[in-house]
Amino acid sequence: MRLDRFLANMGCGTRSEVKHLVKSGKVTVNGKILRDPGVQIVPEQDQIICDGQAVEYRKYIYLMLNKPAGVISATEDVKERTVLDLLDPKYYNKGIFPVGRLDKDTEGLLLLTNDGPLGHRLLSPKKKVFKTYYARIQGWVTAEDQEAFRDGILLDDGYRTLPGDLTILAEGPVSEVEVMICEGKFHQVKRMFLALGKQVVYLKRVAMGELVLDPRLQLGEYRELEPDEIQRLTRIEE
Repeated sequence: MRLDRFLANMGCGTRSEVKHLVKSGKVTVNGKILRDPGVQIVPEQDQIICDGQAVEYRKYIYLMLNKPAGVISATEDVKERTVLDLLDPKYYNKGIFPVGRLDKDTEGLLLLTNDGPLGHRLLSPKKKVFKTYYARIQGWVTAEDQEAFRDGILLDDGYRTLPGDLTILAEGPVSEVEVMICEGKFHQVKRMFLALGKQVVYLKRVAMGELVLDPRLQLGEYRELEPDEIQRLTRIEE
């Protein structure tokens, strides 16, 4: 990999900025000053120091975002603001994408990464990675609704969902519930309740497998995953 590309990918600046740093003698590779931005390096092996700071190579990036309503789960869109627009520019051009999709008006946990194989495993129904949601429902949620979730619900397009789990947190004209499903069909939670004659008025994802939304993250905020969080995610079987 070219030295300037590596430095830019690791967030040391734009390509033009890192080229200037290299030509200025502020970058060393294995202890030697190199002034050629195009020199080839081996990121996994070479020790790079840029402007006095060691640059650690990371093949994959994992970000936990507390998605706000009003942005879409996409990498780009000509009309709508996307979740990638919430990120610092240092994360641009790294192939980061949202793992799965939250509706525009849905809040909560969204994993952003450039680890394609992991994203595929997390979304595969065969892996049974359950997504957990907190929801407020217009209407009384009953034990019959819980049984319907356990059996799988026939949606408006004729598809029957895989079994899920519905926990009633608070009963009332607007019920509070927790929903766990291992699929991610379009508007699935909303359509499941709609099939039961009820409407979701608020929806927030709070967990994805063992990854739990950090309560310290405000809407629109994000952070990189801790090593133990990455380990729990990446140990999902191939």
